[in-house]
Amino acid sequence: MGQNSVRREGTQPSVPHARDRGWDDELHGAGEATGAGGEPEAASVPAPGGRAARRRGAGGGSDGDGADTAAANTAGGRAAARRQAKKAGKRKVLRWSAIGVAVLVLGTAGAGYAYYEHLNGNIQSGGRAGGDSGVKKAAPNALGDTPLNILLIGSDSRASAANVALGGGKDLKDDKPRADVQMLLHVSADRQNASLISIPRDTVVPIPECKSEDGSETFPATTDQPINTTLSRGGAGCTLTTWETLTGVYIDHWMMVDFAGVVAMADEVGGVPVCVKTGVWDKSNANVKGGSGLKLPEGTHEVKGEQALQWLRTRHAFGSDQNRAKAQHMYLNGMLKKLQEQNAWTDTGRLMGLADTGTRAIKVSDEISTVAKLFDLGMQLKNVKVDRLSTITIPTVEYPPRPKEWLLPVKSSADKIWSMLRDDVAMDKNGDKKPAGPKASASAKPKKTATAPASLPVTVVNGTDGNDEPAVEGRAKKIAVALQGKGFDQAVSAQERKPSKGSVVAYPKAQAEQGRADAESVAKALGLPLSTVRADDSIQGITLVVGADWREGDTYKRPTREAGDVPDGADDKVDCMEVYSVYKWDGKS
Repeated sequence: MGQNSVRREGTQPSVPHARDRGWDDELHGAGEATGAGGEPEAASVPAPGGRAARRRGAGGGSDGDGADTAAANTAGGRAAARRQAKKAGKRKVLRWSAIGVAVLVLGTAGAGYAYYEHLNGNIQSGGRAGGDSGVKKAAPNALGDTPLNILLIGSDSRASAANVALGGGKDLKDDKPRADVQMLLHVSADRQNASLISIPRDTVVPIPECKSEDGSETFPATTDQPINTTLSRGGAGCTLTTWETLTGVYIDHWMMVDFAGVVAMADEVGGVPVCVKTGVWDKSNANVKGGSGLKLPEGTHEVKGEQALQWLRTRHAFGSDQNRAKAQHMYLNGMLKKLQEQNAWTDTGRLMGLADTGTRAIKVSDEISTVAKLFDLGMQLKNVKVDRLSTITIPTVEYPPRPKEWLLPVKSSADKIWSMLRDDVAMDKNGDKKPAGPKASASAKPKKTATAPASLPVTVVNGTDGNDEPAVEGRAKKIAVALQGKGFDQAVSAQERKPSKGSVVAYPKAQAEQGRADAESVAKALGLPLSTVRADDSIQGITLVVGADWREGDTYKRPTREAGDVPDGADDKVDCMEVYSVYKWDGKS
């Protein structure tokens, strides 16, 4: 592969398990340290009537003094006095028991708070975006929900001794990391299905201008570099901005893990199930140097430690970057299934172990950089069934200037997948095809009435060059005229352009329900789906951006996208990985 986009693989001898090497021990065995040492003994609880007993106590209140003195002058009275003294002693014990319980509760709460702060202290974070893609969050569906998009990044950083030990390349320790694994996790608005979308690391895509994480350096836009270089051009935020620019999909968060983090998480869940159709040994041979070192016999195995990392890095034995993505998807699918089997979202002890390991293993975007926010995020994933998790790799062809090293997306296939993501169309066929209906509510507020078309100003912007194609000249003016013909007399076209993958009808956020009603009236007049309507802080009035999905005609014709209708070669879910012949292993040598 190209020297400026690919790190050396398998250049170091086999590395023992992380715990055996003694590096970063705190990343491992976290779950072992979270078990309680035993439950405290139950404290005494005052019986009913305790308050009355206190009011009758020895040396007690004014109401009973005379009666108690008289009773003490008799044998019966002395016995009663002894009983009262005994009760007083018991009450003293009860008071101390109550204090003890209070101290225990406060101490436990303090320990819980300390542990919570400990977890928060583990978390590293950075800015969500490294530049301005111009992409806005999707409009809510009929139930008021929006899709969730998280960019998962695997870094090849050698910045720590642990990562050098696992990844090799001591001379790369000071190099900027590259994003060798990139997957977009899309969770549907109804949280019933999810998709993992991969782009092979050596795929050349348009990379927008990005700023470095500290803001001190600006990297110009480029069209001749592979996508894995985005991490070195502005950190994870630049990788996110590149994906948004490429897909037209708003990405809520990013999460990044390095070599050591992969090992730690695999250890914490007790191994992740993967499968090979034949034995595999990804080692150097006469034609290809390097390799991950993965060595597994035929069948299903639970990989952890360094072996988990080898699985994720194996490319030669699986034949290509696209097939490596299949293996990575199999791994993540297996991890999700393992977490669900372990009741990881409801088992407190299990959750604590995962929390400690996970918060040390990953770096996240700033807006999810607390335990509470990460927990809330995890809870949104717990209901997605494994059979509704689709795994997709963008089909590619060779990049002509460097055909043996780099790739290009197949444009028609990529565009279809991005369109399905923008419209929140399920990549699988296992769910209900009917869209979510509106919430039933007797107290629901009536919708605002849209402003009369003749008095509603609308600005139309040409965004038809948002898909790497030349803009359609005069497109904004043509649609403005079409709106005028439908009674929107104040519709005008803007001079400036705003490239956009999809058409959008935006309204000022400050106009709230009235603005939405007005924008929806524009969308309906042109046949645009209501999902194209969204609020925008940066505009002054109703703005229609005619996107790359609407290059001709006065009425919008939405492309047909059915659930599960993914392009040929994109669905990469397999039960077992094929092994390239040179790397097949008989399990003996």
